[in-house]
Formats: sequence, structure tokens, C-alpha cells
Amino acid sequence: MEFLRRLRIEPFILAILAAVIVAAILPATGGAAEALDWVTAIGIAVLFFLYGARLEPRELRVGLRHWRLHSVVLAATFLVFPLLGLLGQWALTPLLGAPLAAGFLFLTLVPSTVQSSITFVSIARGHVSAAVVSASVSNLLGVFVTPLLVFALMTTDGSVTITWESVGTIALQLLLPFVLGQVFRDRILPITSKIKRLALFDKTVIVLVVYAAFSEGVAEGIWTMVGVPQVAILIGACLVLLAVVLGLTEVAARAFGFDQRDKRVVQFCGSKKSLATGLPMAAVLFVGQPLGLLVLPLMLFHQIQLIVCAWLAGRYGRAEETPVAA
Repeated sequence: MEFLRRLRIEPFILAILAAVIVAAILPATGGAAEALDWVTAIGIAVLFFLYGARLEPRELRVGLRHWRLHSVVLAATFLVFPLLGLLGQWALTPLLGAPLAAGFLFLTLVPSTVQSSITFVSIARGHVSAAVVSASVSNLLGVFVTPLLVFALMTTDGSVTITWESVGTIALQLLLPFVLGQVFRDRILPITSKIKRLALFDKTVIVLVVYAAFSEGVAEGIWTMVGVPQVAILIGACLVLLAVVLGLTEVAARAFGFDQRDKRVVQFCGSKKSLATGLPMAAVLFVGQPLGLLVLPLMLFHQIQLIVCAWLAGRYGRAEETPVAA
């Protein structure tokens, strides 16, 4: 671990890469795949239950008063990102094919991350409580907004079939646990506050979700459909997308006159896309379609945003520590 820290390599990123490699060599199939689906579904439900338990109602009420800040974050997440996704899909379809280009659009439709957004805002010396509210509200709205955006904007092999049943399934898996976490917060918080490795559970669930998704992709023959040049183009597109959004959120924060702490909330909460939320949504929304290809852009973008934003947050944090010369 010390060696990885010296190289500035996040062990979580290596764990996700390892999950992809293991899935490529030893994918879960048959009964093991079914068991893994249940484990990941339960893990995600517990994850959102804990999100609900961690969010203090008073903090939520106070944070919601800062409606201008949260409006800008939500606009970046559910308006700016989708517009860039449509542009990217149009540009990438001739280069990558329809499924991967549609996957690029899908990554722009999912809500923001919770844990990493809050962590990066904290490292950058930003407004942490506002980040908690922005990230949580983004995920709650995403339960309904993302399926509607998929319904309105996406086509894969001609069409995407979205039913109210699929939206209900997403709400049952993500929204209900969050609400239950809020309801039982007073009983759960004394227990969770004593668990030092709670963040490790978040990361473990995401690694399992990645392994499950790539296992299904291997079963679909994803590596016979995607070559190195396509992956390189996709990585380049994700880098450009993240750079554009980081730049736009910085400009928007300045235009609205936010102070330095709130600027970090806009930039970090408005530029993230959640793998933990996006993958289970994709599994429900894209039944019978090439799931591995559709979620590959989201998985790549997730790793890129972690690496870039970890560096950026550290840079901001160090700048705040350095006294300005008179």
C-alpha cells in the first residue's frame, strides 16, 4: 500500500481494474452469475440505505435553502451533460458503432456520485455540507430523471423499451432503501459511526458491480466487439468530456458569484457520474441489449474522473494551505 501511495495510485482504481481482468478470465456464469446478481442488488440497496442514514435531516433542510448552488449542480448533471452526450454520440457513432456511442450518451444521463463527490470537496476545502445535499439530491432525482432521459434521448438498435415497471424497479432498489435509512437513522447511526471501514463497503459494492457487469459483457462476447483503437478513442472522448464539464462548472460558479468553498461543490458534484447508480439502472433499462458495451463508457469515465479529480482536489487543497504573499 505504501508503494502505491508513493506512485499516487489509488488502490480502489486497481481493484476495479482487477475486477475487469478477473471477469475477462473467470466470468461468473450460470448459478454463480445469478447469485452474484442477488449479492450486488442487496449490496446496492444497503449502500443507499447507508446514504440515507448518514444524511442528517437538519443538514438537508439547511442545505436546500442554498437553492441557487444546487440548481447549478443539477443543471450541469441533467442538462449540460446530456447535451454533451448527444453531441458525443453523434460524433462517435461512425468511429465506435451504435452501441458504444449509445453507452457514451448513457453515461451522461446518470446522477452524480455521492461518496467521491463529498470526499473531493472535503479535500479541496470546499463546503462539505452543501456537497452532501447536492450529491444526495442528485441521486434521489436520478431515480426518476435518468429513466425519463433515457426514454427521451436514447436509441439502441432502433429503440430502447422503457416501462413504468422498470422505473418502479429502480425506485424499489435505490429510493426505498434511502428513505428507510432516513427513517431508521437514529437507530443505525450509533452503529455505523463506530465502524471505521464503512467506506470500504462502498468501494467493495462498486467493485462487485463492475465484475458482474463485465462478466455479463464477456458472456456477450464484448472483447470480440471492441478493439484497442476503439477503447483508446473512448478514453479520449471521456477525457474531453470531463475537461469540458470541469471548465464549464468553473465558469458557471464564477458567473453566479459563488465563494471559493461553493465553487468546489459546483465543480466536483457537477462533474461526476455514479457507477454505483448507473450500472444497476442499466441492468434494468437495457434488458436484452448489449449491456457490456452500453456500460463500458460509464466504467471508463468513472475511473478517469477519480484520477483527475483526486489530483485536482489535492491541488486546490494545497493552494488553500499556502499563504498568499503580501
